[in-house]
Amino acid sequence: MPLSTVNYSGELRTNALHLKSQNKIITDAPTDNHGKGEAFSPTDLVATALASCMLTIIGIRGNKHRIDIGNPRATVEKIMADNPRRIDKIKVDITFDRNFSGKEQKMIEEAALNCPVAKSIHPDIDQIVSFQYT
Repeated sequence: MPLSTVNYSGELRTNALHLKSQNKIITDAPTDNHGKGEAFSPTDLVATALASCMLTIIGIRGNKHRIDIGNPRATVEKIMADNPRRIDKIKVDITFDRNFSGKEQKMIEEAALNCPVAKSIHPDIDQIVSFQYT
């Protein structure tokens, strides 16, 4: 069963539709690659998906072990390489608004680093992940 449809709308922009929910995502080429940079680029979505997946899996693991994870947030940085143009590094800094025991921190970090997106990204892309606890 199809997941989504993506239409090219011109001027280096696409419109993606999630078929089940009808949610939409617009992408735009970045300014350093002939675009306007007015929306997420496709490579921005890859980097952002990594952080989103990490937080989701931390939430699932927290629920499973009855640990209140609070309201963590992630800051994402994407570094591109040339020849060929590709993602070289993704930096994710996850900040928690509460503290955890050493055992809980280990569980949280293991969950994040082994999320499905992290395991799906090519090994040539460096994933640099840090965790900040209050």
